[in-house]
Amino acid sequence: MNPHDYCQQKAAASGSSFYYSFLFLPPERRQAITALYAFCREVDDVVDECHDLSLAQTKLDWWRGEIDRVYHGMPTHPVGLALQEVLPRHNLAQEQFLEIIDGMQMDLQQTRYLDFAALRLYCYRVASVVGLMAAEIFGYQDRATLRYAHDLGLSFQLINIIRDVGEDARRGRIYLPIDDLQRFGVPAKEILEAQHSDRFQALMAFQAQRAVEFYDQAMANLPAGDRKSQRPGLVMAAIYRTLLKEIVADGFQVLDRRTSLTPVRKLWIAFRTWVKA
Repeated sequence: MNPHDYCQQKAAASGSSFYYSFLFLPPERRQAITALYAFCREVDDVVDECHDLSLAQTKLDWWRGEIDRVYHGMPTHPVGLALQEVLPRHNLAQEQFLEIIDGMQMDLQQTRYLDFAALRLYCYRVASVVGLMAAEIFGYQDRATLRYAHDLGLSFQLINIIRDVGEDARRGRIYLPIDDLQRFGVPAKEILEAQHSDRFQALMAFQAQRAVEFYDQAMANLPAGDRKSQRPGLVMAAIYRTLLKEIVADGFQVLDRRTSLTPVRKLWIAFRTWVKA
């Protein structure tokens, strides 16, 4: 299996909305974004699947070394080999890869966030940086597109947090800011014990509104001239916006279940958005 086939399998196996946004890209750009996404999956899996913190730290340190090897022509992992091949064609900074790893590092060091400012740093590292790198791969003419990519990545991560509240709680993590929990009178204990309430629903409605505000801000920042090149991001945006609407319509029943869209529905949204953009 060559490195790009490995990355393709990694992306497809995840079932992520991101995979559907890559389908209509030209082969070279599709290879690049798939390699980037496969890297994100690899380091995210370290945090989610490795229960020994010391071992998880060792693995993240290994990936820091692998990124250094990518930029010095000596990668050893299939994802590293794929990245090395696509880097000459795209302006992807080594520091951006390390910033993503820094975000994963935060998951090893903390399970709570005092306020939105602290959470926003986490979201920037694990999502906005990815959005900025993706914008480089897709191509743009107007630097305002980078503001769009930054805010859209932030919105995506906030929607992920809303969708995964219960799943994260079962791992002992609560990404909802502590001051928001206090504002709505929702003790962390109730989330960890999957206790749905009107207070919890109000809390989640507030989180959803925050995600929508960043989504709308992103769309307002996307220059018309870059809309075609940034179609993959618009596909992701349409899928994520639909997902959030489903969660809202379901009354934020996210503590004991995970709302998702079927692959067929994601594909239809992707096709429709790509054609319209």
